[in-house]
Amino acid sequence: QVQPVESGGGLVQAGGSLRVACRVRGIITSVFNPKTMAWYRQAPGKQRELVATITRTSSTNYADSVKGRFTISRDNSRKSVFLQMNSLKPEDTAVYYCNDDIQQLSWGQGTQVTVSS
Repeated sequence: QVQPVESGGGLVQAGGSLRVACRVRGIITSVFNPKTMAWYRQAPGKQRELVATITRTSSTNYADSVKGRFTISRDNSRKSVFLQMNSLKPEDTAVYYCNDDIQQLSWGQGTQVTVSS
């Protein structure tokens, strides 16, 4: 079964940094590599929102709320996607998930990121 597995979340003070990772288990390279992958997040009481995307050629796009602070990257050999988060704010507190840009994969458990003020 194809399953994203997220890791790397935690508790950090405002202004700090975290790097979260996602490895997609059960997927073959020829299927993973062409995908535009994405990070999403869901804060308590809110809908899941798109945070960043990265294409097969590593072109990236970001939500306005994280532009200039977050960086998405990928490692195709490891079927993995990463999100470097700098200058974190309390409003970045959420569970972070990865999926492709059209949400074809199963949802993983996500990784909790909590930013204290």
